[in-house]
Amino acid sequence: MAKKPTSFKAALSFPNRTIAHFYSRIEQQKQVLQRIHDVLPATIAEHALHCVVNGKKLLVYTDTAAWASQLRFYNSAILAAIAPVTRESVSIMQVKIMVDTLTTGRRRGAEALQAMSPGRKPNIPSAEKIEFIHNHSLTVSDEQLKLALLRLSATLAKLSKHQAPA
Repeated sequence: MAKKPTSFKAALSFPNRTIAHFYSRIEQQKQVLQRIHDVLPATIAEHALHCVVNGKKLLVYTDTAAWASQLRFYNSAILAAIAPVTRESVSIMQVKIMVDTLTTGRRRGAEALQAMSPGRKPNIPSAEKIEFIHNHSLTVSDEQLKLALLRLSATLAKLSKHQAPA
């Protein structure tokens, strides 16, 4: 018995200009990132992780705020270096910080910072100093400062009770 020809054709066998467009954009981003790495000193270049050209704006992604600050000093050099590679004339550069989602997950704020630096622990003052802050807050005439010092002493007392002995 002869096989019946199928009328189904695989999706990737069709010519697709959309996928070709995305591949060309990815290639452009790789070239732009390479130009950025070429113009930066080696120590800073390794922290320029990704980049995206969106209209007249270049977004450069780095891993920490310290490296973002260093990258901003090279704003004009980076924009001049990428001009021959980009399709649009890029006039604005923004540096963004990428948060490592593997270590921080969906945590925010202090939890994320604590997860990123697990060796650091809060420095809780001794019980005598906490008591001094509490007693001194009772003598302060400014009500707002008095309440702030009372809350501080209560928080420190609570944290000192939860802190494991070293």
